[in-house]
Amino acid sequence: MKKLRLSALLVVAFFAANLAMLQVAQAGEEQRAPPPTRASDVLSEPVFRAISEIQEYMSPEDPDDEPDYARAKQALDELYERRYQRMNDFEKSTVLNFYTNYYLSTDNIPEAIRTFEQILTIEDLREDVRLRALRALGQLNMAEENFQASINYYNQWRDLSLDEDDTVFLGLANSHYSLEQYAEATPYMLSHMQMLADAGENIERNKWGLLNVLYIEQEDYASALEVTKNMIVKFNDPADWRNLSAIYSFLDQDSNRIGSLRLRYLLGNMDAEAEYMNLGQSLAGVETPYSGAMVIKAGMDSGVVPEDEDNLRILVQMYQLAYEFDEAVAPATRLAEISTSGDGYDTLGYVYYMLHNYEAAAEAFRNAIDKGSLSNAADTNLFLARALVELDEYTNAEAAARRSADLGDESDRRSANNYLNFINAQRSRYNAIQQRKNNAIDFYVAYDD
Repeated sequence: MKKLRLSALLVVAFFAANLAMLQVAQAGEEQRAPPPTRASDVLSEPVFRAISEIQEYMSPEDPDDEPDYARAKQALDELYERRYQRMNDFEKSTVLNFYTNYYLSTDNIPEAIRTFEQILTIEDLREDVRLRALRALGQLNMAEENFQASINYYNQWRDLSLDEDDTVFLGLANSHYSLEQYAEATPYMLSHMQMLADAGENIERNKWGLLNVLYIEQEDYASALEVTKNMIVKFNDPADWRNLSAIYSFLDQDSNRIGSLRLRYLLGNMDAEAEYMNLGQSLAGVETPYSGAMVIKAGMDSGVVPEDEDNLRILVQMYQLAYEFDEAVAPATRLAEISTSGDGYDTLGYVYYMLHNYEAAAEAFRNAIDKGSLSNAADTNLFLARALVELDEYTNAEAAARRSADLGDESDRRSANNYLNFINAQRSRYNAIQQRKNNAIDFYVAYDD
């Protein structure tokens, strides 16, 4: 589609140029003006008539009529074979320009390039025709991804032309960019945009984007930052906001990175999971985990952040870091339900444990063990033992602690054995208290008797 659009633009340009040539020649015939001093600047009568016919085939006067490219090509070939070698230079350039019109209209870019190159071999070629051919060769070679050739022709155009052209600057920028010559492309892109600005024309977002990419590829993040800020003001596109936070990261300006994410969140135009998660975790990193949790929850509530295992685990961790265990229960329960391993129930058990709901904690830890595939089975069993001690279930607690010692490494075994000692001490203490209670009950019962 890019080649077709480019071809269409060139066709319009060259039809207009060739029509102008015919009008000048026709005016000369009608007025019977004296022949110019340079014979090479006019069309002979036979060539003029043949070209007029070809022009009618390719661009009918009636807008309802379709161009007849097949007859135009046949007429061009006949004219070329019959008279080309005897034509003056102006006639040759005119015929070849019509060939380029035909090839561009039929999207035959390689033949159009070959014909433009042939035009440049004409010795006495008008300067405007040479400039047109050079610029067309720059555009067509770029479309064919012959980027170095495109650069060469564009530079020849600049050497010959008295004026600059924003299209040429853009072509040079794109061709150098395609060759990964970012430093060379940048001044051309800036010149292109400056010419548009001076002419009061709108600069499209994709052109600002190309300039931004050029700076980023050169690791000139300070310049990229200014371009990105301008793009946000002009277009307020989500991609530019994402670029802004990324560039702040490259510049090691973490507070500004977080600030840009937070501003976008407050404006209500975040639209990507990564942005919500990035901001949420970043806020936790600067010791505001509850704010981070609120951001992630908002993303889930909006449907942008999926409630998958990873995201729910992060949300629960945020609440835990903020000591908001009550609010952690709901996402931890959902995590336990969807987790592919027992780790989800282990997390839920820990949340309940921190809320001193030891019965719910013990149930969750047991579910974790039953589900299996735990990241740290020794730790889960040890926490189960802790919850059971709080419930005064010392025998079950001892069994869980022994499983922890059997399942863990040396450090886990040491922790489990130490806790076994604690269990035994707590059980002795519990039994002693219970004995005293029983004795007291017996005493008062005996006294009443």
